[in-house]
Amino acid sequence: MTTPPHLDDDRLTEKGLAPKGAGRILVIGCGALAREILAILDRNGLSHVDLRCLPAILHNHPDRIVPAVRTAVAEADGYDRIFLAYADCGTGGLLEAAAAELGVEMLAGPHCYAFYEGTPDFLARDEIDAFYLTDFLARQFDAFVWKPLGLDRHPELREAYFGNYRTLVYEAQTDDPALTERARDCARRLGLAFERRFTGYGELATALETLDRQ
Repeated sequence: MTTPPHLDDDRLTEKGLAPKGAGRILVIGCGALAREILAILDRNGLSHVDLRCLPAILHNHPDRIVPAVRTAVAEADGYDRIFLAYADCGTGGLLEAAAAELGVEMLAGPHCYAFYEGTPDFLARDEIDAFYLTDFLARQFDAFVWKPLGLDRHPELREAYFGNYRTLVYEAQTDDPALTERARDCARRLGLAFERRFTGYGELATALETLDRQ
């Protein structure tokens, strides 16, 4: 299976969409999870599982997630099973309702920060003053945080956006010193304390590793 190019941009990426047939499973996932999903599929030899990723920028527009998922499910053909590599992701329960209506499974939990760390542990922390980064967001901090918030043009807005935060928590999916330094620099730019937690792939791995041909 060939890793698709441009895993970190906003374009749809696909993996192994042919040939389809009996026992094939389609994962429809957030583009911000593409690299991680591919790693999990490859390390577990899940050659019967295909991946279609929706644009990662939907991370910033939760109201667009459900329509995009509905379109992707409608376009899927020849699969015995479809799994959504999305949690609620700011849809206010609408994605879960749509998944039930469409007859597809999805990840549990409020968002990727929770399922990477483990949803019970994440919710128990109740960290209302923490701002979270994943590997993807550490790589794409400027494109997904700094520029969309206008901080590249109006750095004086930093206090308005982040004045009530204390800590930037970097949930590391991989043990990458260079990426850790990028995340640390993001904390510096936001004026926040820095904490790194190695989470691995968390509940995302658990969910994908249990996909089988049945």
